[in-house]
This record gives sequence, structure tokens and C-alpha cells, in this order.
Amino acid sequence: MMLKNLQHSFQNTVLLQQKLTSLFFLISYLTLSNLSHHVQAHVFTYAGCSQDKYQPNSAFEGNLNSLLSSITNSASQSSYSSYAVGNGSSTPSEDAAYGLYQCRGDLKTTDCAGCVQNAVGQIGLVCPYSYAASLQLEGCLVRYGNHDFLGRLDTTIMYRKCSKSTSNDVEFFKRRDDVLADLQAATSFRVISLGLVEGFAQCLGDMSQVDCSSCLSEAVGKLKNICGSASAADAYLGQCYARYWASGYYDSTSDSSNEDKIGRTIAIIVGVLAGFALIVVLLSLLRKAAS
Repeated sequence: MMLKNLQHSFQNTVLLQQKLTSLFFLISYLTLSNLSHHVQAHVFTYAGCSQDKYQPNSAFEGNLNSLLSSITNSASQSSYSSYAVGNGSSTPSEDAAYGLYQCRGDLKTTDCAGCVQNAVGQIGLVCPYSYAASLQLEGCLVRYGNHDFLGRLDTTIMYRKCSKSTSNDVEFFKRRDDVLADLQAATSFRVISLGLVEGFAQCLGDMSQVDCSSCLSEAVGKLKNICGSASAADAYLGQCYARYWASGYYDSTSDSSNEDKIGRTIAIIVGVLAGFALIVVLLSLLRKAAS
């Protein structure tokens, strides 16, 4: 009887190991696929929230929900749009909601829609009951407020980032300045690569060429003055942003992070399988001893 029980346990354990092995390859495949197809557009960059709060179930909340719904629906059709809800003459001005979204110019329509939906889902969590808020992901911006800011020049710096690594290469600075000069002249989304340095810039979709140039000029000035000799830098202003980096800078950091995630995930799975494999070996030895 004991032998039969051991054999039965052994058979069940072998089947379990086979299932776990299949699960290991499935999880590994899904993990690798998920990381390799990770949409960088969804990476959080910054958020800003007003101190003034609205009351739940207020007229403003109703207008805001309508505005955010329109933003989400529109993102599957265009990369930029702006809205004003509840700003009619019969509606108190403090209840009106104004808002917009903008996707990065190189984003596919489906990725734009996904990014905006993600941003809309986050903005209420990051800025609960705020009368005004903006949330920037890597690939898109969502912004709303109870005052009409649409189409008005805003060069307020919202966020800036300078890399810890720096360069003292004269050629690097020459290329960087050339890249920034080219980006400063952009009227829409622009990407440029000049040897050692790459960069891109973009203004909001409703800006005039003159206002766009003014905004980008301010952004480029911030990159030079604040970040100095940084190998990479970002400057996000109210209506535009600019970025430059040493070739390969962002790719190398991204790849190492993904490899670490893959390595940790696989190490955990292998550890679990190794534990079950040890049980199989022990049961096998017991079966032989019993026979």
C-alpha cells in the first residue's frame, strides 16, 4: 500500500513538474513579449495640481467628466484637440471646464489613444478634486482647468530633467547647439539627429508659428542654462517641450532596466521549479528504496 501511495505521489509530482515547466516557458514568453513591446508612451513624466478643490457632485465635476470623456473618445481620431464644456452664457463661469490633450507627433493613432486613456485615468487619482491639473506621460499630455487657458501663450516651466552624466567633449556641445537651434525653429513635432546628439521638440497643436517659436526659444534656453553640460536634458513648458540626448543615452538605460526585470522574473520561476525538481528526486529515491 505504501509503495502504491509513493508511486501515485510520484506520478502526480511528475505531472505537476511538467505543467510547471510549460508554465515557465509561457510566463517567460509573456514576460519577454511584454517588455519588448512595452509602450514607453505610458511612462509618467510629471503632474501638476491646483490647490483649489471642487466639491463632489458639483456642476464643475459634471462638466469635467464630460470634457474628459470627449478627450478620451477623440484621441482615437487625432493627436490633438481642445474642449470647453459649460461655458455658455447661462452657465456660471466658475463651473466651466476647459481642457486639451496632445500626443507626441511620432505616436501611432492606437498608441495615442491608449496613452490618453491612461493619462485620463491617472489625472483624477493624482489630482483628486483639483480645479486645474495637468499630467504628462512620455507620449501624451492631458490638461484641464476652470479658467480658459486655450490658445494662450504659456512659457511657465512645468518640469525639467538633467542627466547626472555630463560631457566635456567640444564636438558634443557643437552638435548639441546645432540640434537645439534646429529644434527651436520647429512649428510642429520635429526630430533631429546630428552625429553625437539627437533631440525632438513639439508645441501644442493650436499654437501660432510665432508663439511656438517663442515657447521653444524659452525651452532651449532652459536646457542650456539649467542643465549645462548634461548628456541629456528635458524641458517641459506650459505649451511646448524640447529634449536632447547623447546618442544611445536613453536606449542604454532602458535596455538595462528591461534586462534586470527579465532576469529577476526568470530567476524566481527557475527557483520554484528547482524546488519541485528536488521533491521529485527525493520521491524517486524513496520509490527505489521501497522496491
